[in-house]
Order: sequence, then C-alpha cells, then structure tokens
Amino acid sequence: MKVKHVNENDLEYRNKDSGPKYLIRGPNIDWGVILMKPGTKMGAHGHNEVEETFYFLSGEGNIYINDKAYPAKAGDVYYLEPKEKHDIENTGDDDMKLVFIKHPYLPDDKIKY
Repeated sequence: MKVKHVNENDLEYRNKDSGPKYLIRGPNIDWGVILMKPGTKMGAHGHNEVEETFYFLSGEGNIYINDKAYPAKAGDVYYLEPKEKHDIENTGDDDMKLVFIKHPYLPDDKIKY
C-alpha cells in the first residue's frame, strides 16, 4: 500500500487567493477545497460520468442544481449525479470554503454551459 500525504497549506488556490485547490488527483478520485470570495460564483458546469459531492465548511450562499437554488451553509452536504448542471455562489459577507469530491477520476469530463 502506498501512502499519499499532502498538506493543504503547501498548495495554492488556482487564483492564488481563491478558487479550487486540488489535494488528491487520481487514481480513483479527485478531491480538494474551494475558497470563494463574497459575491463570486464558481461557474455553471456539469459532468458526463463523474459524480460530485460538496461539503460546506464555512460561509453561506447557494448551490444551483439544474438551475434551482438551494441554500448552502457550514455543515451542508450536496451530492450530484452525472449530468446535473451545477454552480455555487457565495452570497455572504465572508469567504466561503467547501470540500469537493469527484468520482471516478476523469479530469477531462466536463460539460460547459
């Protein structure tokens, strides 16, 4: 068994101070954290084969699933099946942080809207 270890503090967010930060990439899952600044959206997208789970750690906002808004706050978990269009918006005054888990590991499996 090969142990893979990372520390979140050793990695950068895609946009330096926000966006996604992948902690584990493959061979079976993709997962990491997303930091969203107040008033920002992640960007609507979906996946053909990948299922995705979001666990909200802090902040508040909305998760949009197939264009319907659902409230999201610390402690909430949302599971999305393949082909479900989704977006996340930080509607609060503070940063929003969440964990994402995608399975299976298919980094090019993205539907853009």
